[in-house]
Amino acid sequence: MAKKRKKQIARKQRNQRKQNLTGLDFDALIALRNQVDEALTGYRSTLERQLAALGSSVASLGGKVARRGRGAMKGMKVAPKYRGPDGDTWAGRGATPRWLKAAIKEGGKLEDFLIDKATPTKRATKRRKKK
Repeated sequence: MAKKRKKQIARKQRNQRKQNLTGLDFDALIALRNQVDEALTGYRSTLERQLAALGSSVASLGGKVARRGRGAMKGMKVAPKYRGPDGDTWAGRGATPRWLKAAIKEGGKLEDFLIDKATPTKRATKRRKKK
């Protein structure tokens, strides 16, 4: 069935001449977009029929057919990496906080504010367990 579809597509491509999109007006572009949508819909229905024949469906694939997943760590909270003299913390992500910029301007070093990783805080330990 796939070979038959490929032959049909190849035949259509030979019969159609290349279109210059810069010469088309707005209505012609809309008509072309509608043709592309129809072709894609037809191809999707063909794929769905093939999936059904295999005993599967788009829904069983999780609906991730045409979507990209987010990064694994995006939006995840992490344990603080730096702590200031007033108890302010920063995880090392994003913009450098004002308290840290001010402390570095006064002569401090970034390493001076590092939190000792040998004894993690309770909050950081809880977050690791939730994963």
